[in-house]
Amino acid sequence: MDSTLAGFVRALRAAGAEASTAETIDAARAVALVGYADRSTLKASLAVALAKSQDEKQICDSVFELYFGQTTADAAKSLFKQDDQAGQAAGPRTGEAAVDRLLDLAEGEPAVLAAALARAGRAVAVDDIRFVSQTAYLTRQLLEAMGIAALEARLQRGAGAALAEASASAELPAMAMAQAMAAALAAARERLQQQARQFVDQRYALFGRPATEAFMTEVAVARPLGRLSPPDMDRMKAAVARMAKRLAARHSKRQRILLRGQLDFRRTMRANAGHDGVPFELHHKHKRRDKPRIVVVCDVSGSVMAHVRFLLLFLYALQGTVADLRSFAFSHALKDVARPLETLPFDDAMALILREVGGGATDYGQAWVDLHDQHWHCIDRRTTVLVLGDGRSNHTDPRLDLFAELSARAKRVVWLCPELPGRWGSGDSEMLRYRPFCSHVGHCATAGDIERAIDEALSAYG
Repeated sequence: MDSTLAGFVRALRAAGAEASTAETIDAARAVALVGYADRSTLKASLAVALAKSQDEKQICDSVFELYFGQTTADAAKSLFKQDDQAGQAAGPRTGEAAVDRLLDLAEGEPAVLAAALARAGRAVAVDDIRFVSQTAYLTRQLLEAMGIAALEARLQRGAGAALAEASASAELPAMAMAQAMAAALAAARERLQQQARQFVDQRYALFGRPATEAFMTEVAVARPLGRLSPPDMDRMKAAVARMAKRLAARHSKRQRILLRGQLDFRRTMRANAGHDGVPFELHHKHKRRDKPRIVVVCDVSGSVMAHVRFLLLFLYALQGTVADLRSFAFSHALKDVARPLETLPFDDAMALILREVGGGATDYGQAWVDLHDQHWHCIDRRTTVLVLGDGRSNHTDPRLDLFAELSARAKRVVWLCPELPGRWGSGDSEMLRYRPFCSHVGHCATAGDIERAIDEALSAYG
């Protein structure tokens, strides 16, 4: 696989498209067939081979335009093709040879200059850019790799000396020639600087900006949910979507798993009785695996609002992945909120849930009563109940009897509490009384904590 395609796939992955090794091999085979001559055919072929969804198709198209620019496909290939002959031709030069070469590049075909910039960019590892603050430094490194120092030295010394000599001799043609030389050198330097900066900006857009966003997202994921800034909230939407997708990929397994090597002898003999016992058709033993069945109960009172938002965001992203997922929210009365999460954009669903359920004093006992009276049929031995709340019930009856019955009825009960364990049981907190009936109780501070809790809940069905 040539370096052109390898660089494109790397940029595609940095932009968020999950181009696998197998898909990259398919893309290489497609490029071998269609070549780089026709830009539109190349673009369509790469999208077919590397994109698995409409979103990835859009990513692939945008990265293609940015990566190959406005040059023809053949010229674009020449920008990145590495071979010994090109490396020797573009090798470092000094003195007048370097100046003459840079003048030729500045005044010549754009594709030739772009090829020289690409080769110099590889020499200084421009594609490893991560932050925008590196652009000025890498631009200078790029120019130095191309031999800009020789041009600048000639501009500062040679042209100045020629101009002084011409001025002393008062020869107007010589003076004009010296001025023209200085102007040509300055114009060449300016064009080279401009093109070098544009090249570095392009590589930052391809590789640096995604790396910066990934770094900032990692910071946001590790930050306590109650301390997220507005920019962090936008990043978290994308981060939570990726987490949910990762969980879905990890746990989307078949209900029936074939146990290789374990032949069901009786079924095989019965199935082949008509063949005089010759085992043309083999039957194996299977192990049944319960499908994930999750019931989520969220306290949406003001004290846990930030945490609930991200749990609901996880549930929103998991819609359609977990076959049996029920979502309930309460502050006083409990309400089924699965339909808004399934049918509305997340922000609209969140606003509706808060408007209909968010008001009123928190009453955990009433929530368990409503769950018992209206939705008890949703809970059985295959169900994992995931509770998110601080357990503060405003000194109302916590209905431990119903919660104990819930625990006995369900497969597991997992409780995520946003408060630190040191505060459990203080004031109106009922956490210490609920804890004995839970399979797991954990402190939930970050989005990563929510991901781990959902991961553990789904792992129970492995």
